[in-house]
Amino acid sequence: MTVDELRATLAHADPPDGLPPLLAAMWHLARGDWTRAHEIAQDDPSADAAWVHAHLHRVEGDMANAGYWYRRAARPMPADALDGEWRAIAEALLTKA
Repeated sequence: MTVDELRATLAHADPPDGLPPLLAAMWHLARGDWTRAHEIAQDDPSADAAWVHAHLHRVEGDMANAGYWYRRAARPMPADALDGEWRAIAEALLTKA
């Protein structure tokens, strides 16, 4: 699956079957369900989940909390637009799926 194919599924009521949890979190975020995305990300102790979690707090506007999660993910806080980071995270996760 590509990022564009993932985005095409946003018209559906549910994420695609078999979508890994962190990609499902990104899917929910793209559909505007920050809370569901956050629930998924906070239940995973991995560095990838920390990156998703950081992005979620950046979306929320809580930069101090985002900074904490970027440090946990061993990633710098990006200066690019939120959508660009969403795409980068989704692409990285899709390569691991």
